Amino acid sequence: MKKTSKLLALLLIAVMAMGLFTGCGSDEPADDQQGGETEMTTLIMGTSADYAPFEFMYPDENGDLVYGGIDVYTAEYIADYMGVELQIENMSFNNLLTSLDKGQFDIVLADIEATEDRKLLADFSDPYLTELAPQFLVKKENAEQYKTYADFTGKTIGAQTATTKLNIVNEIPEVNAVALQSVLDLIKEVSYDKVDAILVDGSVAQQYQATNDDLVALGFDELGTSAEVCIAVQKGDPKGLLPVINEAIAKLTEENKIEEFKAQANELADVWQEVSMPE
Repeated sequence: MKKTSKLLALLLIAVMAMGLFTGCGSDEPADDQQGGETEMTTLIMGTSADYAPFEFMYPDENGDLVYGGIDVYTAEYIADYMGVELQIENMSFNNLLTSLDKGQFDIVLADIEATEDRKLLADFSDPYLTELAPQFLVKKENAEQYKTYADFTGKTIGAQTATTKLNIVNEIPEVNAVALQSVLDLIKEVSYDKVDAILVDGSVAQQYQATNDDLVALGFDELGTSAEVCIAVQKGDPKGLLPVINEAIAKLTEENKIEEFKAQANELADVWQEVSMPE
């Protein structure tokens, strides 16, 4: 009997010890035990950095190329609001939403309007700025021949690939539309008389007119009105980013940050003109 009692006592001590170890193990976070999601530390932004004053590259004080522009500063503000680092990836505009859909970016900022066609490919935030209506850029020496919108009929007009501006150009009667991926290339085309005009967003046209003595921006009612610019995320927002993005947009709107970002971009106008979009 004594041996049996001792054996039972030893078994009881062993069971109690196992319970203590099990209790210690339960203090570990459930996500760590089961391979849960990792907290986001970096927000990846996709853009096409050839569209000043919204996104561009320029050499810093060390001569290294860095990103600047209204959209870049907006993304930095949102990343700071989220408490994460911002990483920027640069590619041609027409590939941005496709790459977003593949998960290469978390967000896209590229002076992009939330059109019905684009809403089929991505979801969009609340607007963070209102863009001017599109405008033509023409050589100053040729500006007098464009008194009305009809004067562009039959002309050769350039626009950026996959943009709403290219859609507008294609609707002009008898136009010869030239679609190029880079706005910097479009500027060269009109400057060297390879096209009669190019069509870009109003803010972009105004910026190039201000920094190029040989270019003039022309606006017409037929080109439409101002447009709201939004941030794109993957369709269905699988990462749940839109609520916090919209919170940040509401805050920057309340603080009138966009005007500050515009001023920052304009201060670099003399520099970004010298920098081409990297391949």
